[in-house]
Amino acid sequence: MTAVVDIQQVKKHYKMGEETFEALRGVDVTIERGEMVALMGPSGSGKTTLMQIIGLLDRPSTGRYLLNGEDVTRLTENQRSAFRNQHIGFVFQAFYLLSRMNVLENVEVPLTYAGVGTRERREVAMSLLEKVGLADKWRNLPSQLSGGQKQRVAIARALTTRPSLLLADEPTGALDTRTGEEVMNLFEALNQEGVTVVVVTHEAEVAARTRRIIRIRDGNIERSNP
Repeated sequence: MTAVVDIQQVKKHYKMGEETFEALRGVDVTIERGEMVALMGPSGSGKTTLMQIIGLLDRPSTGRYLLNGEDVTRLTENQRSAFRNQHIGFVFQAFYLLSRMNVLENVEVPLTYAGVGTRERREVAMSLLEKVGLADKWRNLPSQLSGGQKQRVAIARALTTRPSLLLADEPTGALDTRTGEEVMNLFEALNQEGVTVVVVTHEAEVAARTRRIIRIRDGNIERSNP
């Protein structure tokens, strides 16, 4: 079976004045379909850079990245954007919901960009709101929701295009402990349904809920624990 994420000897360099900073130093990362993985590392470890490369938000300086078997390092910017929208769903700590749109309209946004018709958009969005337990809130604005409810809306939005990979960046960072546990329960349920989940976190309690922890330090993969 083809791995969802297959990163091979990826390096990333940044120019800082006359100096070159090496954020990633030849990392190899494989994430199989159906895995739930945590990515951890201290500040300055290269964790954010690796996440951005996995999410097709940045390019490696050298090396290869195969996403669902496709060498995405060869794609143009437009091709990368289309591939990202098709294959990756994002969940962020800050939610990034549109304040003037109600819950249903927020979930519909990726489908609108994809050119999906109104009726199909509504059906998909409502089914996902039911999955995350918020079908009764579809008319609400984000300002009328709790932090946990906002994150569940963001998760529903991330699932609209049926992505191969759900990439969550500090998804519990803005939530209290109980609400964070509820969000992690939802990620676990989605993973049990076959969704591949990568959680970027600094919280050991969150990482412990995943099946494997990939640790990065000083631009190198330190270890990957089952």
